Amino acid sequence: MSLPPHSDVEIDSESRAWSGRFPLDIVRFRHRRFDGAMSGIRTWELWRRGRAAAVVPYDPVKDAVVLIEQFRLPALAASLDPVLVELPAGLCDADEPPEVTARREMQEEMGLTVGKLAYIGRFLLTPGGSDELCELYVGHVQAPPTDAEGIAGHWGMAAEHEDIRVRVWPASRAIETALEGRMPNSVTTIGLLWLAARRERLRQEWTNP
Repeated sequence: MSLPPHSDVEIDSESRAWSGRFPLDIVRFRHRRFDGAMSGIRTWELWRRGRAAAVVPYDPVKDAVVLIEQFRLPALAASLDPVLVELPAGLCDADEPPEVTARREMQEEMGLTVGKLAYIGRFLLTPGGSDELCELYVGHVQAPPTDAEGIAGHWGMAAEHEDIRVRVWPASRAIETALEGRMPNSVTTIGLLWLAARRERLRQEWTNP
């Protein structure tokens, strides 16, 4: 997929270095500088991941969020604990609307049906190297029953060898954990900080129809 035209960008060349599931393109280009002049030729590797969607699953009655835990190899490469706490999320299939992706991922990754979806925003996850653009929502759910540790079950697509643990968190504890900088997954932190700012209003709207 070629880059869209832009009046302040001149593409010198585009080539595909890798054609796997997520292609890698090499782009040589110039762009307009803040002083009005055009830059010299720059060369960037562009990882083509495309559109994605994620959901903050929130139960306004229990004032709880439902989060997942799964192994992430890049976290290990960054010298972090490879098991991350995350929101249910995934890439959009072809022309699939992000709202549909959000609902599908909720079912696949935690076995929950989401009711109302409220839009939070769109976020470019790795602007220095990838085009992955995530549409983020908060979704009305009914938190499932858990064991004494808050674990609600294990899910994931067997064909993809996914191993996902679902845990229910009191909203206050999840938000505090994000505020303390202890959730390295950026979309999870963004979603929880948004919830911190809108939680009371959301509870009123979703519990008083």
